[in-house]
Amino acid sequence: MVAFTSALTALCAAALSVTGAIAAPLTQSLSTRATPAAPHFVAYSDKWISGETGPPATSALTGYNVFALSFWRPAAAVDQALEWATIDAATRNSTLSAYKTAGISLVVSAFGADFNPTSGSPALDPTQTADQLAAWVIQYGLNGVDIDYEDFDAMNKMDGSAEQWLITFTTELRSKLPAADYIISHAPVGPWFSTKYTSGGYLKVDKQVGSMIDWYNVQFYNQGTTEYSTCDGLLTTSSTTYPNSALFQIVASGVAADKLVIGKPGTTGDETNGGYMSASDLASCLQQATAKKWNAGVMVWEYPDAAADWIKSVRALAFPE
Repeated sequence: MVAFTSALTALCAAALSVTGAIAAPLTQSLSTRATPAAPHFVAYSDKWISGETGPPATSALTGYNVFALSFWRPAAAVDQALEWATIDAATRNSTLSAYKTAGISLVVSAFGADFNPTSGSPALDPTQTADQLAAWVIQYGLNGVDIDYEDFDAMNKMDGSAEQWLITFTTELRSKLPAADYIISHAPVGPWFSTKYTSGGYLKVDKQVGSMIDWYNVQFYNQGTTEYSTCDGLLTTSSTTYPNSALFQIVASGVAADKLVIGKPGTTGDETNGGYMSASDLASCLQQATAKKWNAGVMVWEYPDAAADWIKSVRALAFPE
C-alpha cells in the first residue's frame, strides 16, 4: 500500500486542480432526485484480494445494489479506493457499465476509522475537503459517496464542532454533487443518534442537512458487546448507555424510517467490539422491522466475508429475491 502513495497523491492533486470548474451549484428541486429507492443493500470493501483488478464481478454481489470502495482520504486514497484510482480507464469504464446493467451503484467511502477530520492536527477545512472529494468522485466516474465520519474525539466533546463540520461539509458536497446525479449517504454509529449527545449528534445533522443525505448506513456494531445484539436492542429499546438509539427510537426522534439502513458486520472477524448477529438472526429482526413499515435495507462490513450467499440469507424473510 505504501508503494502507491506517491502516485495517488499526484492523481488527487490533478483532481484538485479542476475542482472549481467541474460542477455548478445545486439547482435541482429535491423532488427530482435520482436516488435509488429503498431498500438499499450496501456492501463495503477495503480488503486487498490476491489477483483482483478492480471491484468484484457483479455475480459475486447478487442481492446488493450498492458497493462502497473504502476509503478516500484527502492526502491519498487507500485500499479499494486506491485500487480504483490506479486501474486503467478502460477497466473502470467496463466495470461501471457492468454494474449499471446489474443495478448496482458504485460509490467511494470517505474517511473511515482512525481518521479525524475535525479533531485531527491540523483539522480539515470542511468546504475544501468536500471540494476535493467531489473532484475525485467526478474524475473517477463513480455514482456517489458514502461519508464514514468516525471522529469520536470531536463528537464526544459535545461542543457542536463535529455537527457543524458535518453540516458545512455536507452542504458543500451536495452543491458539487447534484442530487439528480449522485448518491450521498452517511455512515454514523448508532449511538450518535442517542439523546445523550446534548450537542445534537446526528439528530442535529439530520435536522439541518438531512434533505441532502440520501440515507444513513447506521453502524449498529462495535459499540459494546451487548449493544444492538438482540432484535429488541436493535429495533425497539437500546440500553441506558446509549438511550433512544434503537432503530424505531431514532424514527421517533424524527429521522425518516426509510433512510435508516441497518448496518452489521458480516462475521465476528469483521467487528472489534460487539454487535454481530448471525445471518438468520438478522433476517428475523428485519422481518420484525418490515412488519412495522420499515424498508430501508441492510449494510454490511464487509465483502468478501459477506458476499451473495450472506445477503441472500439476510434478505430471505423480509426482502426475498
